[in-house]
Amino acid sequence: MAAASACSGAGSLPGAPGASSSTSADRLIVAVRHAEKIDDSRDPALSPAGAARAAALAALLADANIERVLSSDYVRTRATAAPLASAAGVEVEVYDPRDIPRLARLLLDAPERAILVVGHSNTTPALVAELTGEPADSMPEDEYDRLYRVYVRPDGRVFAEVSRY
Repeated sequence: MAAASACSGAGSLPGAPGASSSTSADRLIVAVRHAEKIDDSRDPALSPAGAARAAALAALLADANIERVLSSDYVRTRATAAPLASAAGVEVEVYDPRDIPRLARLLLDAPERAILVVGHSNTTPALVAELTGEPADSMPEDEYDRLYRVYVRPDGRVFAEVSRY
């Protein structure tokens, strides 16, 4: 796996004004947990707050030129991904959250310059750790606003920035 370093804090999108640690040549993988769910059933829909958060995610990433959107195959993850996928004119692709190493390889080898991945409280930090080679903080069950921007440099170095949305 490529050499990695982790960065914390509110980062900028590649090429955005004020982007200090990323460059326009970097590829971007955005990883988030699904938004707030309506209940604790096995496959719940988003709550009204979750639907608002999904819309906020789409607005936040409107200028990121997302070319691919991946989601685990649950109502809440697909619904979190849907507003951005619709705005970007792409379909939501389903991935297997039980095979994070495979997903990481797929993302690192993907030709797209900007990708969104929607997962879960356990899979999202695991994916970031797999991509960067650095540990990622665990995510509490009641946390829905963590957003990882994982940058893949042309030389293969990978690093992540964490922010809230």
